Formats: sequence, C-alpha cells, structure tokens
Amino acid sequence: MRVVCLGECMMELVHEPAGGVRLGFGGDTLNTAIYLRRLGVKTAYASALGADDPYSEELAAAWALEGLGLDFVARLPDRLPGLYSIRTDENGERSFYYWRSESAATQLFSAPNIDQILNDIAEADLLYLSGISLSIFDEAAHRRLADLASTVRAKGGQVAFDTNYRQRGWQDAAAARRTVNMLLPHVSIALPTFEDEQALFGDREPAETLDRLHAAGCGERVVKLGSAGCWIASDGDPVHVSAPNPLQPIDTTGAGDAFNAGYLAARLGGLTQHQAAKQGHRLAAAVIMQRGAIIPRELMPPLSEPAAC
Repeated sequence: MRVVCLGECMMELVHEPAGGVRLGFGGDTLNTAIYLRRLGVKTAYASALGADDPYSEELAAAWALEGLGLDFVARLPDRLPGLYSIRTDENGERSFYYWRSESAATQLFSAPNIDQILNDIAEADLLYLSGISLSIFDEAAHRRLADLASTVRAKGGQVAFDTNYRQRGWQDAAAARRTVNMLLPHVSIALPTFEDEQALFGDREPAETLDRLHAAGCGERVVKLGSAGCWIASDGDPVHVSAPNPLQPIDTTGAGDAFNAGYLAARLGGLTQHQAAKQGHRLAAAVIMQRGAIIPRELMPPLSEPAAC
C-alpha cells in the first residue's frame, strides 16, 4: 500500500499559556500523513519547499525522520515555507493567523518537474487531499488536481478528501464550492466535518451532507461531529458512531486530521467502517489532550488491528 498526501506544511508559532511562543511545524495534510506513517501505512508527502533556506531543510529532515517519502517534494529557489500562528482559548478552541501568500507550496504546480511528480502520484493506492490543500492553488492547479484524482481512480486507486473549509483561504465561498464540487465526483472516501459543510453548503443536518456527497459520487462517507462522534455511510443506511467519553480538550488542533489518519489506516488494514471510525475517534481523543497538532510518538494509541500496509 502507498498513500500520498498532498498539501502544505508551514512553520508554526504556538502561543504558550505562560507567555512566549514555540516554533514548530504543521499543516492539515501533513498531520494526517505523519499519523498514517506512525500507524504503519507507507506514506509519501507531496508539496514544495525552498531550495536554499534552513527552515526548508529542517522541515524536510523532520518529515524524513517520521518516515515519510519525500520523492514528491519539489524544491524551489528563492521561496520559503509559509508561516502561521495559533492562539488557543480556555476551551481548547484555536484561532489561526497565516502568512503564506508567497510560500513555496503555493507554487508547487510551477515546479519544473511537476509533470513527473503528478505522473508518479497517479500510481498511488490512495491520494489524500483537503480543502486547505485546494485553497492555496489557482484554478489551473485545481483542474490538474481533479485530473490527477480521476487518473488515480481510473488506475484502481482511491481518493480521500476532507473539505476542511477555512474561509480565509478562499476568494469567497462561491469559489470554494465550485472547486470542491469539481473534485467530489472523483472522491471515493469523503471525510468532512459537519461544521465545515454547514458553513460552505448550508447543510442543516448530517443526513443532508451524507445525501449530497452520495449524489456527487462519493461512495464511502464519514461526517465528523467532534465530541458528538460521527455518521458513517456506504451501501446501507447511515450509522452513528459515538466518540469516547467526553473530554475537556487542551488543544483541538489537528483533531480532524488525526481522525482521518486513524480511519484511513484502519480501512487500509481491512477493518470495517465502524471499526475504522472507532479508531479515528481513539486517535483524535489522544491528540486533543496534548498541545499542538502532532503528539509525541509515545502517546500514540495502537491500531485496533495491525494495518496491513
């Protein structure tokens, strides 16, 4: 099995409760990629970094240390990684502030070797994308991503997608809807959070989201509800899967990304949708009890069953 997660990783400034900031790194698809690899799934990351700055070198070294494949990371001269800041309130909810308009990752589709990168990614068993991935690219890149997703499916692979809608990343909501709707017909596993679907499509309840995704062509659907669990659906009627006992989160950063990794690792390992959702909840619950999107490796909960990947 081989998974390719495509998107952007940025330098991360985390405001500490006692004052000051801590420099780290993160990004939604990168978070999922790291957790997939820790759960035993062979995973590569596709993005772009600078070619001649220490921050890009540190990011690449950190990804390699996690065991991620870096063959699909373009290196661009005179570009830097993006930067974002996280502030977390007393309930563990976070606010993000971005400096990324000129980041290396936004120029991925201008890389000299992008055609070869996309041709190689097309051989993946599973391609993972998110709405945040889409938001950093222009319309021409969106079309190339839709074509890539179509090719992956045509070659027998799967495409997983989390809408992960963040208003600040888009020109407007209409542009986001057009882009998401262009990709959805090529998606085999949809993993949105209901709150995002409400904001972007005006869905009134999870059933409406499940039906809309099914009509778009997504066969396997998971609608995440945070502490309220999730709804899953494929061939039969939707089923609600509860989350672990309620927790008082320390930091919810990366919870959805972790759920997606736990879910996909379990599915790739042959577990049922219901078992996979439980695994996703288990990993997300561990993540929200630590600060930052990536928890220490020793705090990773085990898979319900070994992933055969």
